[in-house]
Amino acid sequence: AETKLLAPFFLGVIGVINIVYGALVAMAQRDFKKLIAYSSISHMGYVMLGMASFTIEGMNGALFQMFNHGTITAMFFLLVGVIYDRAHHREIDLFGGLAKQMPKYAAFTAFAFFAGLGLPGLSGFISEVLVFLGAFKTYRTLTIIAATGVILTAAYLLWAYLRIFLGEFNEKYANLPDINTREVLSLIPVAIFVLWFGVYPSPYIKTIQASMDYLKEIIEMVPMSMTGILGNIMSFFS
Repeated sequence: AETKLLAPFFLGVIGVINIVYGALVAMAQRDFKKLIAYSSISHMGYVMLGMASFTIEGMNGALFQMFNHGTITAMFFLLVGVIYDRAHHREIDLFGGLAKQMPKYAAFTAFAFFAGLGLPGLSGFISEVLVFLGAFKTYRTLTIIAATGVILTAAYLLWAYLRIFLGEFNEKYANLPDINTREVLSLIPVAIFVLWFGVYPSPYIKTIQASMDYLKEIIEMVPMSMTGILGNIMSFFS
């Protein structure tokens, strides 16, 4: 019986575990920085799933996701640094209503959160869609499970935003200054990449396309024969 290599299948399984488990752990965090850290684990699962698919779309999406995650997470950590520099803690539940006191900071954080959850028009959306399109051709069941990570990501990011910026304002932070010019100038270049590649990803994808085509040719030269019970397991998840 002809089937797919077992190693990529298990790589895909680990990727799906990363996506779902990382998102659930991120949702449980009360520390802003730890939430971002566990969100990184979840988003790297998309990279593993895309590479495990051995499809052009999936591998393009995986490579694009690595770049996009670097830019989006850079925004996240810069924003965490801004609030920590002012409040000297990162406890999400100790804030509240900060949008009233720091509207510009709230706007930049909303932009970063929307990029992180894969809002259409921002770069995270393109790479995740490519991963799902490629992975669905190879591992349908795994891809369906992985898609729940999109919902979980939206849940923990929007819930964190609600607790930090909306609701009743904590008067303890009435004197916190809003984001300053130096911090804005640090965020804008990264934000431009996030928006640009969300609207027009072709330059990046065209740059890596030749390498992806060559990689796929090499992969297709590898013998793909396995039999017995392992083959049956693989066929079930295909």
